[in-house]
Amino acid sequence: MGKAVSLEELKTIADSLHAQGKRIVTTNGIFDLLHLGHIRMLETAKQFGDILVVGINSDSSTKKLKGNLRPVIPQEQRAEMLAAIYCVDYVAIFEETDPSKFCEIVKPNFHVKSEYEVEKMPETPIVRKYGGEVKIVDFPRQARTTDIFKKIQEIIKVEQNGAK
Repeated sequence: MGKAVSLEELKTIADSLHAQGKRIVTTNGIFDLLHLGHIRMLETAKQFGDILVVGINSDSSTKKLKGNLRPVIPQEQRAEMLAAIYCVDYVAIFEETDPSKFCEIVKPNFHVKSEYEVEKMPETPIVRKYGGEVKIVDFPRQARTTDIFKKIQEIIKVEQNGAK
């Protein structure tokens, strides 16, 4: 079994880790174009516990959230890239547009996000139901996926017009 697992496998893994007294940390997102902001977020999240589990939106849920042009990178590739990051212990793909079911399966001790309002997050009640805490980490953003896509669009326009 690798680091990228199904939700069914993840439930078994999480139950075993809880039984061993391990502190499980979760975070989630689309992770369509990995960048420094993602890496820093994952490194920071890992500091809250022993095991970092990352939930990623499936291709279908990403389309619902971001429109038909997204994701750029298919879900299996996004999962494999995240699994290759040293601080990530497990990665699972979920079909829903929010991570509530993912959090219900894992029952994290800590769920970590950046730039969100805790009380507005749909997963907050699930995490708290099992005695977990939601942590919001705040750090200067080095990159945003949307900004990177805009920059790529600018480059393509300039190159199509023959300028360098």
